[in-house]
Order: sequence, then structure tokens, then C-alpha cells
Amino acid sequence: MHFVKMHGLGNDFVLVNALEEKELGDLPVLARRVCHRRFGIGADGLILVLPSARADLRMRIFNPDGSEPEMCGNGIRCFARYAYEAGLVRGPEIQVETLAGIIKPRLILNGDQVAGVRVDMGEPRLERGQIPMAGEGSPVVNEPVTVAGTTWRGTCVSMGNPHCVFFVEDVAGAPVNTVGPAVENHPLFPQRTNVEFIEVLNRGELKMRVWERGAGETMACGTGACAAAVAGVLTGRSNREVTVHLAAGDLQIEWSRENNHVYMTGPAVEVFRGHFPLHEE
Repeated sequence: MHFVKMHGLGNDFVLVNALEEKELGDLPVLARRVCHRRFGIGADGLILVLPSARADLRMRIFNPDGSEPEMCGNGIRCFARYAYEAGLVRGPEIQVETLAGIIKPRLILNGDQVAGVRVDMGEPRLERGQIPMAGEGSPVVNEPVTVAGTTWRGTCVSMGNPHCVFFVEDVAGAPVNTVGPAVENHPLFPQRTNVEFIEVLNRGELKMRVWERGAGETMACGTGACAAAVAGVLTGRSNREVTVHLAAGDLQIEWSRENNHVYMTGPAVEVFRGHFPLHEE
């Protein structure tokens, strides 16, 4: 199997052109093998480039545990850059079919070089049933979530996939690796959830760590940064345009007043290319 390794702010992916690689076998099993950081290539997800009857291309993504999320913000930037540079789309504006609907990345070009990708992520979904989340009442703002005898206040948003956002005083000391998995699997979230821990630096800057559903703590999460920005507005903590600081760099997030869409701008970088055996020896 031919592959390309890419990352968006350290959130790394193995991309496979499934227009050409057609015999990939059991995809959840393949994802677990490929993403393993000791016995595989190592990645936060396996991304497949597929044909679409509704858009230019279709993206499927599988987590390291083999589960399939609806969308991935950093992943779709990598997808868009790969598709453009491989000549699969004419660009610079692309329509990509995902389980979260049609997502529209736009390549930011400096001559013929890709300087970044701006993605129209669509409208945030704030109704409890759309997140999805058990209970009553929408939007879900500062709702108590109790884990291990401690109650946290979560603001919950769907960006095509579920997010529970906690605001903390010091994100560096946040219990991401204990509270994160407990909230991911909390009965409140029937499809599990991503969990963001956010420190507000000022109304235009947020600092974030994230526990991703099916992947654990990752260096960045694009949909999570979007959810954090929306939660910041809903709780009165931040402006509608913010810089979200992550471990390896920044994302620019805007929640537009004009059309209610969230826009995410950030990098996508190719690391290396190679071949991976489809069958274990």
C-alpha cells in the first residue's frame, strides 16, 4: 500500500489514495496496524481519499482504535493539500464529502505553493440531540459533568462530531489523561465525545489541550479548536475571532456573524512517503 504521512500542527495522519489502492481489506484492522507507533507507521488517524457522487472527493478517517469519526479538522486540511498536489482536484476550493456532511476547504496559495488551508466547517450544532448528548435543554452551557466524584462544568458543541469543552485556570496542569477518557465514555454521551481543556489568555486567545475520542491526547484537534471558540462565545469568555494555541502552533478560528459558519485556518505539512505491507508477516 502506498501512503503519504502528513500532519496539521503535530496531529498526524497516514493518507491513502483509495482511488488507486482498492484492495485494502478490513479498514478498522488496517487503521490499528498503521497507526501503531511501535509496530506500524504511527499516526493519530488513517485517512482514505475516495470518489464521491456528491462532492469532488470523499474522506473517510479511522482512529487508532479502529473507530470511524464523522470528521477531523486537521485531517481535512491534510486531505485538501494532498488532493490538490496530487492533481485529484483543480482547486483551490474543494468540496469534500464526510460523515458530517459536505466540508469546503480552500487552499491558501503562495504562487504554486500551499501556504495553508482555510476550511468552512459549517454551522456549529448546539441542540442537545444533535451533539448527541443525553438530558434536556439546549444549548448545553456550563452543564455539570461528574467524574470520579468531581463535578466539571462543560459546554457542549457538535462540529459534525461531539465535543465537551471545559475552561480551566491552567491548561498545562489540567488532568487531560484522567478526566479526558472518563468524560469520553460518560453515559451523557451515547456516541462518546472529544474533550477540550481551555485556558483563556484574553478575549482573542485561547490555549488548548485535547483528549480525542478513539485516539487519546493529541497535539492538536481542528474540530476541537472550533468547538472551543464557539464555547468561548457561548460562555461570554472570548470574541468570535480567536487564535487557539496548541502544542505545535496556532489555529485561527472565526465564528461568522453573517452566516453562522465556523472557519478554521491552519497549516498542513507532508512528512514522508512510503509503502506499507497489507498483510502481517
